[in-house]
Amino acid sequence: MGISEGTSGGLDHAQVIAKYQPLANVIAAAIGAKVDVVFVREFKALESGMQTNRFDFMMARPSDYPARGLRDYKYRFVASAKPDGQCLIVVPRDSPIKTLADAKGKRFVMPEKVSYMSRFCAAELRDQGILLDKENVKYVREQGAVTFYMDNHFSDVGGLASYSGAAKKWLQAGNRVIHKSVEQPYFPLIASGEIPEAQVAAARKAVLSLGETPAGQAVLKGIGIERFDAGGEQRLRELLKWLGTEATEATAAK
Repeated sequence: MGISEGTSGGLDHAQVIAKYQPLANVIAAAIGAKVDVVFVREFKALESGMQTNRFDFMMARPSDYPARGLRDYKYRFVASAKPDGQCLIVVPRDSPIKTLADAKGKRFVMPEKVSYMSRFCAAELRDQGILLDKENVKYVREQGAVTFYMDNHFSDVGGLASYSGAAKKWLQAGNRVIHKSVEQPYFPLIASGEIPEAQVAAARKAVLSLGETPAGQAVLKGIGIERFDAGGEQRLRELLKWLGTEATEATAAK
């Protein structure tokens, strides 16, 4: 089972195995076969691993990689983590900006342009009538830099992933969200097309039921999610189109 936490995970191989092996063991018990965790740090390796069917199962963020797994490499959807992911459009607590309409013409700061979340925010803003290519936008490498720019008045409006540590700290400090995007699948779990459908179904049933027992709840808590949900397949299949044509290329995650 390949695991990618994106560039924001910060764990080494041993830590990732310790974190996700309990989930792999649940899947193993369900399908009647041993499942080992493989930490995938580089996105190029993540893509090539899907292309060559190196991974029988894969759980990854950013979600555009599992989306390509479904579209390009014959992988099948198992489940995705809850809560879903969103782009949060945020401003400092003392900002006069109250709505997206107020944000037009202001200074935006976003994660680097090739990142999944930057594309996510751009797609949402596009749907709301704001084209970032026509706005004053500073792109920064890390989401922590997004809040740094706003804290120091270098930018007026920022985009953050709802599941990021930067967003949690920003809101805990009393700052504001002026817009929440549509929800999209977060941290999807997918299975190789070479895995028998009966095993895919068994794995799905096993992860969906984790919240029903104390042991299962401990597995969920260990990987930092509330639960698994099987209802996001169609949204995941439509994700790349929604993000835009450039989303067919490999992206970086923030």
